[in-house]
Amino acid sequence: MYSDPSLSLIDFIQSSPTPFHAAQTLAERLQAAGYQPLDERDEWNIEEGGRYYVLRNQSSLIAFSLGQPGALENGLRMIGAHTDSPCLRVKPQPELSRHGLWQLGVEVYGGALLAPWFDRDLSLAGRVTCRDAEGRLLNLLIDFERPIAIIPSLAIHLNRDVNNGFAVNPQTDLPPVLAHAIEPNRDLRALLASELHSRHPEHGPLTVLDYELSFYDTQAPAVIGLDNEFIAAARLDNQLSCHAGLEALLASDDNQASLLVCTDHEEVGSASSCGADGPFLEDVLRRLLPDDSQRIRTIQRSVLVSADNAHAIHPNYADRHDGNHGPQLNAGPVIKINSNQRYATSSETAALFRHLCEQTGVPVQSFVVRTDMGCGSTIGPITSSRLGVRTVDIGAPTFAMHSIRELAGVKDVAYLQQVLTAFLNAEQI
Repeated sequence: MYSDPSLSLIDFIQSSPTPFHAAQTLAERLQAAGYQPLDERDEWNIEEGGRYYVLRNQSSLIAFSLGQPGALENGLRMIGAHTDSPCLRVKPQPELSRHGLWQLGVEVYGGALLAPWFDRDLSLAGRVTCRDAEGRLLNLLIDFERPIAIIPSLAIHLNRDVNNGFAVNPQTDLPPVLAHAIEPNRDLRALLASELHSRHPEHGPLTVLDYELSFYDTQAPAVIGLDNEFIAAARLDNQLSCHAGLEALLASDDNQASLLVCTDHEEVGSASSCGADGPFLEDVLRRLLPDDSQRIRTIQRSVLVSADNAHAIHPNYADRHDGNHGPQLNAGPVIKINSNQRYATSSETAALFRHLCEQTGVPVQSFVVRTDMGCGSTIGPITSSRLGVRTVDIGAPTFAMHSIRELAGVKDVAYLQQVLTAFLNAEQI
């Protein structure tokens, strides 16, 4: 459908303002390609050579293709990514009516770069749990799509020193403005019920019981630059990797046993039932391989590529990188290495990834954080330590990670898909 990987990525991001929508978009594309849905509450009748996907919490997804007969015994080629991104989440009782304006209180999710959230056209999306007229509980996704909120900056005339440094107070500075407060008793739950009813009239009147809602920037992703060499978008970390893993899985030859796992809550530590530090992947593998001994043998023949964006060297802040490890945009995926196991890469797995890049003509780079700076982490060490699987941490180089709008290279989108497809097709790993 898409000849340009960047256009497919743009469409994916536009369809995925929250982890719930990202998982739904993944599921829809997998099902359109012939993957069959599984429900963890049911018995699974897995057929040899079958292709399946399973959702947990509507925000995490695992898809797998069993390949040719006997392929599973030779090990799984696994790609891991995460569906969540730093953002502003709506509080349970958020309504604020102040000085004639109606606002919603928010909580910062993950390590968000907060300054860019000001003066952006924001919308609201997420999951709503409600009750229909017959008393049934429903989980429905919602997306207002249009701009309905903004966080206005304070004018420089009232804060003359703002350009010398501004410490954002997330409690007092971030509540977005949605409307005038002239309407009495304006209520978020009533607003959600009305919006859902307009989109799902088949359920009749709905009573909203609870929700998980995120504000997001409505500015569409765009290919930019004098030579169209960059892609600017929200949530590139880590929807770029989710998309690349999906496209690689759909483009693979289905000869090998392959698995894509995209989990929620990475930005807050992954410790949840549907996060990488939860049992989701292990539960699926136990059902695929019920025999303990066989499962261990298969895992020890497997490799996980943990795909999560890497820090490209910023021309205005080059001193924030180690002098010999400054990945550049459009120069290929980055192998991420940390001796203290913040990344799970070993010499063996790094060599395997380099070998795949060489075979496919994809340039490859390395990243090591400055020794005098702290290092972030990924799902790689978590999954590797839980499963005992060989793991390499890699990612597309990116600017402005955790901002409301991030920047990556167009070529790197294609490079990452190319090498991940080669990984899934590799006869030996």
